[in-house]
Amino acid sequence: MLRSNPHLMEINTRLWLKQLRVKYSQPEMKLSSVPDDEWQELRHLGFDIVWLVGVWEPSPESVRLAREDRTLLEDIKNLPPGFGPEAVGSSPYSVHWYRLNPELGFEWELKALKEKLNSMGMKLMVDLVSNHTSKDNPYIKENPDCFVNGSEDDFKAHPDWFFEVQNGGEKRYIAYGRDPNFPAWTDTAQLNYFNPATRERMLSVLMRLADMTDGVRCDMVMLTLNEIHDTTWGWLLGPGGYKRPDEEFWEGAIRAVKEKFPQFVFLAEVYWGLEWRVQEIGFDYTYDKGTYDRLRFQGPQEVCGHLRAEKLYQKRSVRFIDNHDEQPSLVAFGRQKALAAAVVVSTIKGLRFYNDNQIEGIRVRVPLQLTELYERTPDQEIKKFYAKLLKITDHPAFHGGEWSLLEVRQCDEENQTNSNILAWSWAQRRTLKVVIINYSGEESCGTVNVAIKSEGETTAIFEELSDRFFSFRAGELAGGLRLQTMAAYSAYIFDVEF
Repeated sequence: MLRSNPHLMEINTRLWLKQLRVKYSQPEMKLSSVPDDEWQELRHLGFDIVWLVGVWEPSPESVRLAREDRTLLEDIKNLPPGFGPEAVGSSPYSVHWYRLNPELGFEWELKALKEKLNSMGMKLMVDLVSNHTSKDNPYIKENPDCFVNGSEDDFKAHPDWFFEVQNGGEKRYIAYGRDPNFPAWTDTAQLNYFNPATRERMLSVLMRLADMTDGVRCDMVMLTLNEIHDTTWGWLLGPGGYKRPDEEFWEGAIRAVKEKFPQFVFLAEVYWGLEWRVQEIGFDYTYDKGTYDRLRFQGPQEVCGHLRAEKLYQKRSVRFIDNHDEQPSLVAFGRQKALAAAVVVSTIKGLRFYNDNQIEGIRVRVPLQLTELYERTPDQEIKKFYAKLLKITDHPAFHGGEWSLLEVRQCDEENQTNSNILAWSWAQRRTLKVVIINYSGEESCGTVNVAIKSEGETTAIFEELSDRFFSFRAGELAGGLRLQTMAAYSAYIFDVEF
C-alpha cells in the first residue's frame, strides 16, 4: 500500500546503468544485477516509487532522426566533454515496442526488479507514451487504421504533419504525433483514439505493464482526451467515419486495470488546467505545473493562493521543481531560491517528485537521447541538503498527518514583509511540524498563527534543517510563533512535541 504524499525518484535509466557499470567495474551489468545497496540507498532516503525512464525497446528511426537534429547535436556538443552524433540514441518517448531494451536486460528482469523493490518497500514505475508510438512501430503496418490517417492532398498541404508509408502496395499518409501548440514530433506516429481497435490495443499494453510493474507515468495525457483529440484531429477522423466516443479511454482502461491490479498507480503528465478533469476520470496523480510556475515566476502570495485549492486535488497533485523537461532548478531559480522551493514542494500535500540529477546538484540539462556518460560532478553541499530534507520529510507526520495552511501576521504595524512568508503545519498524534519559508529576496519578519504551549519564561524548539534549538520567550509564543528576522529564501522546519 502506497503511503500518502509519497516520494518519487526519476532515473534516466540508460545513463544511470552505465554509471553503475563504471562504478562497479561490471561492463555487462543489467537491471537484475544492480547491487541491492543502490536500491537500499534510495529507500534510506525515503523514496516510495522509482520511475525508470527510457526502458523500452528503442526505435531505429528515432535514432536516425535524432542524429540529424541540429539543435540536439549542438546541445550534446556543448555538454562536457563534448559529443558527436554517435552519442545520440532514440527518444524514450518514441517507443518502438513495449519490450525491455536489450541493453538493460532480458524481459523477465523488469518483473523481477518490481518484486525486489516491493520487498524493500518501494514500487516500480515505467513510462506509457499514450498519445503516439515511434513512426517505425510495427503496428503501423499491422493495423494502420489505429493511427490518424490523412489523404495525399493533406500530405501535400502539410508535409510537416504527415509521413508516407507503403503498406501492401498501398500508400498511407500517417500523422505525426502532435501537441497542437507546437511542431509535430517527427519520429512518432499519432494514435487514433476514436477507433475502438486502438483503445483495445492500448488497454492490452496497459494490462501487460500492470503485470510487470506497479505503475505508469502516462505521457501528455491531455492530448488523448476526447475533446482535445477531437479539436486536434476531428477534421480528419470525422470524414473517416470515426465518431467521438461517449466515454474517455482512460475511464474504462483504469477501471479494467484496477479490477485486476487494484494497487496499480496511474500518474498523468497533464497541463492546460485539465488536471482536475484528469483526476476525475481516475488518475491517482497529475502533474502540478501550477505550483512550479508560481514558485519560479511569481511569488509567495500566488503560491499560497494555489495551495488553497480543494484538499483532494492537493493530495493527488505531483509537486516538482525539476524534471527532464525543465532546466535544472539551480539554474532556473538560482541556488538559494531553488533550495527554498525544494522545501516548499517537499512539505506540502501531494506526490513529491525528484530526479537523480536534482538531488546531486547537477547544473546541466541532459537530453534524454544522450547515451554516453558526460562529466558529472555532484555538488556535495546540495547532496547534503537533499539528504537532510528527504530524511526530515520521511517522518510519518508528513504522510499521515493533518496539513494546515497557516496565516502569517505582521510582526509590527509598519513592517509588511509578512506577505513574503509561507507557513503550514503537519499534526499527527503528539507531533507538530511547523514549516516556515521566507520565499523572497529580502529579510522578512512575521508572526505565524500557530498555537505552541509556552514552557516557563523561555521555550526551546528544535529546528531540523539547521539542527539547532531556537529559544522563544513566553511573550513571543502568546499570539503565535513570532519570527523577528528571516533571511532571504531561508526556511525552518520546527519539530514540536506535545
